[in-house]
Amino acid sequence: MKKTLIALSLLTTYTMSAQFNKATAPVAQKKPHMRSMHGDNVTDNYYWMYDYFGHGPDSSQVIKYLQDENTYTKTVLQPTEKLQGELFTEMKARIKEKDESVPVFKNGYYYYTRTEDGKQYFKYCRKKGSLTATEEILLDVDQMAVGHPYYSATGFDVSEDNNYLAFAVDKVSRRQYTIYIKDLRTGKILTDEIANTSGDPCWANDNKTIFYTEKNEITLLSEKILRHTLGTDAKQDAIVYTETDKSNYIGVLKSKNDKYIFIYSSATMSTEEFFIDAAKPNDAFKSFQPRIKDLRYWVTTLADRFLITTNKDAKNFKVMECPLDKHTVDNWKDYIPHRPDVLVQNVEEFKDFIAINERKNGLVQLRIRSLKDGSEHYVDFGEPTYAASIGANAEYNSTTLRYNYSSLTTPASVYDYDMVTKTKKLMKQQEVLGGYNKDEYQTERVYATATDGTKIPISIVYKKGLVKNGKAPLLLYGYGSYGNSIDANFNPSRLSLLNRGFVYAIAHIRGGQEMGRQWYEDGKMMKKKNTFTDFIDCGNFLVKENYTTPQHLYAMGGSAGGLLMGAVVNMAPTLWHGVIAQVPFVDVVNTMLDENIPLTTNEYDEWGNPNQKDAYFYMKSYSPYENVEHKAYPNMLVITGLHDSQVQYFEPAKWVAKLRDMKTDNNLLLLKTDMEYGHGGASGRFDYLKDVALNYSFLLGLEGINK
Repeated sequence: MKKTLIALSLLTTYTMSAQFNKATAPVAQKKPHMRSMHGDNVTDNYYWMYDYFGHGPDSSQVIKYLQDENTYTKTVLQPTEKLQGELFTEMKARIKEKDESVPVFKNGYYYYTRTEDGKQYFKYCRKKGSLTATEEILLDVDQMAVGHPYYSATGFDVSEDNNYLAFAVDKVSRRQYTIYIKDLRTGKILTDEIANTSGDPCWANDNKTIFYTEKNEITLLSEKILRHTLGTDAKQDAIVYTETDKSNYIGVLKSKNDKYIFIYSSATMSTEEFFIDAAKPNDAFKSFQPRIKDLRYWVTTLADRFLITTNKDAKNFKVMECPLDKHTVDNWKDYIPHRPDVLVQNVEEFKDFIAINERKNGLVQLRIRSLKDGSEHYVDFGEPTYAASIGANAEYNSTTLRYNYSSLTTPASVYDYDMVTKTKKLMKQQEVLGGYNKDEYQTERVYATATDGTKIPISIVYKKGLVKNGKAPLLLYGYGSYGNSIDANFNPSRLSLLNRGFVYAIAHIRGGQEMGRQWYEDGKMMKKKNTFTDFIDCGNFLVKENYTTPQHLYAMGGSAGGLLMGAVVNMAPTLWHGVIAQVPFVDVVNTMLDENIPLTTNEYDEWGNPNQKDAYFYMKSYSPYENVEHKAYPNMLVITGLHDSQVQYFEPAKWVAKLRDMKTDNNLLLLKTDMEYGHGGASGRFDYLKDVALNYSFLLGLEGINK
């Protein structure tokens, strides 16, 4: 039966300020579909939008609907196009177009990338032995990307003899990479071509064997590790590992000292690693420690032992050690004991030192430990709120730690820290063109009190001279999932908001890991609603303290942070004047019931498995799509990508359609679908700024700011 699924009719003619046009919104036809689970019957009027990229019966109608929404959004925002162009030009002008990364030394060569004026991508280069040596361009990604709307090159790995480069390319934005190999002596790309991978080639020490992760073409799960021999047909590659647990992510990598190749299999609550001698690629991988429920660990290789970062009897993780020949858990002993107030995040190894990335009171600290005498000290950062991480440290025999640093007012900086003399050297700081002066801006770290009494950190930045009288517009950002900590880092594009009077704030809500592992566990599974109420409590705090008022308060989040946006507009719709939801995960129950959707089974330990009754009803109680009601909602801009492999486009499309049908206000509701991109948006270093300009013009338009 022919299905006519799109009907355009007058839904609401919006009466907005002169910043926006009046227009007629598209209306998606309802086509009832019944979901029955655990005795609960739910009608989904927009289920037909599930299409799986052109394979469903409604493919052309879905595309037409998305295009109609794009046309509507463009029409409404047409008065802001001049401002969008100005914002794009302004933000692009801050970028130093001709630039170069800090070189990284590895196995006799300095590796770096450099960018050129007007070019969207980069060149991957090296110099032998000295930075004054002749440059060798390994890959000209600018040239490779010509003719492709999207182009991502990654996974660069050079063989031990320095003769071959393995790299991976995604031209669709689905994070399905094809691995290629280049002979660096001749400059030719070999006939070896390995499709549908995670983009993680890993050389064995024989200079002819590569290990890599293969994906399931439907679910995009990483399911197998294969071994490829140079010059052979990839169809004949041997499977060396198959993951049978669909809740685990897998991958392959080489130890920093080049002695071992590790396969890791990781879920939210358990991990397992397997390894072989990197010089014996045909050996069978053996388990380091067979997986045990609720035991997480990852292995660091030293010359005389293994270090294990683990949660064994340690909520916030600790570091243990074991002999090279006795590696199961009964041989582990404490090396850096557990501390309840310090989260151990990872360890970077060197021949004579280790650097431990820790988090205390919500802030990263880098702890240096001598392997010779056990002495320790910390790197001093000198600011109250900041972002820091261990950088690219490819050389095992070095005594220099490279780390990255920034803050809300300090541009991205790369430091080399001498672990012997305890001195640091600034190697590069992001140059912000146009006369940026950090002294013109003020940062704060404050704490909101959550509903249950928990103190929630908030990082704030604004231009000096702010009067806290509630009249300033404020953009509050949040994420709060997967244990991902959102640190207070620098973003030059953000200056375009700050310079127009906006305050910018980050809510470090539960579900992240800023305050330790318990912070994460209190914002996941059956405690997920803490994430949403924390964010609302942060918004209320900022209003109470006169940073802003609900008439000037805006919220933004993407992916799982888009779930946050969907939840808070349902729970506290009058707190926000406007909300930007980027690639939002908003149809939680339906997605988690469909094992064919990428990432579903990987994330049962994050959200729960709705096949279980308690989990189903808890998810249903907060899922944004399930909880849309007949009431007023704030102004909303929703962004998605047709090729998104992380959050499929149909989630935000269904959500917007349901909101249009049920909301009782005359506020803006806009859906923009990037028809050529996926979860991360545009791949070029300038193109993404067009989306930033669109977002900012939406916020500025709501504030009546047109320049």
